[in-house]
Order: sequence, then C-alpha cells, then structure tokens
Amino acid sequence: MGVNKDDLLTLVEELSLSDHVKLSDIPNIDLYMDQLLTFLDDNLAHLARNEKDKIITKTMINNYAKDGMIAAPVNKKYNSRHVIMLILTYYLKQILPLTDIKALFAPILNNINTDEDDIILLEDIYATFLKIRKIEFEDFSDVFTEKFDLIREQTSNLEKDNQDLAEIFLTIITLAAQAGAQKRLAEKMIDKYFKDA
Repeated sequence: MGVNKDDLLTLVEELSLSDHVKLSDIPNIDLYMDQLLTFLDDNLAHLARNEKDKIITKTMINNYAKDGMIAAPVNKKYNSRHVIMLILTYYLKQILPLTDIKALFAPILNNINTDEDDIILLEDIYATFLKIRKIEFEDFSDVFTEKFDLIREQTSNLEKDNQDLAEIFLTIITLAAQAGAQKRLAEKMIDKYFKDA
C-alpha cells in the first residue's frame, strides 16, 4: 500500500479547499432557476464527493425559500443575495443541520428579504468567510503534516505493511475527531448565543 506524506498532501490539495466563488464571480444580474442551478453546479461541483452527487437542487432551493432561509424569488428570479446565501448554506450544511443554520442567520440578517436591517451585510459575511477559509487551508497543510509525523512516530514499531494501514487509519480517525470537536463547539455556540435569540 505504501503511505507517504507527499501523497497525503496531494490529497489535501485535491480537496480544492482553496477554490471558492469570489464575490466578483457572482452574477450582477438576476437569474432564473435553471441559470441559478447551472451557476452553482459549475462553481461548486468540484466539492461533491462523487460525480453523481447533486450540489443543490430545485427542490432544495424551493424548500429554503418556503422555510425562510433564503428570500423568495422576485418574478421567479434570484439575485446575488440568493446566490451568496445558497453557497453559504451549502458549506454550512456539511457540518450543521438546517435548523442551526437558520437560527445562526436569523438575528444577523433579520428580515431575509432585505439587507436594510442586516447587522452585517451578507456580502461582508461572505467576504470574511472566504478570507477565513483561505487562512484555514493555508494552516491545514502545516497542521496535517505535524499530526501525520506524530502518527508515523507512534506506528514506527509496526511491520511496514501494518504500519502503512495503521497510519492511514489513525490519520482518518484524527481528522474525524478534529472535525467532531469543531462541530460540537459550533453547536454549543449556536445553542448558547443563537437559539431563542
């Protein structure tokens, strides 16, 4: 099997964690549903685990609008605010349930149909999200390398074939533990500061 740190770092790069839809990439014109779906698919499809996985569907968008997570379309058209909210929702729902996402945005965006009462403008939220995501990706390779070196040290007494498998296994559960801890902290913060807000 043979595990080497460079191969794993290549996998990290393949995650496309640094790829993102810049604010300037978001159309300034309103889009019909099919155009919106095409835009999102063209810009986010690389994030899907499998080619068959849908990033977002018409049904999802309609449900988000019915539930008040995004504003209802105006004359069946979606603006840049819709696009930003759909992209943020896509990223957040990988970790959080929709009820938490809605609770998180509700006091910040207030009336989802307008930006006049937003505590933080949605464009500013998105710009900050992109900056933080970029920093996280830059730091991730260093942290990953450090943890992999520790795992390699812990498995150095095993036979080579067993060592390779053990390193992969321990790397996966380490990543899962890290993601779990971050998810729990996000949930606790939502429960403390955004539920019943």
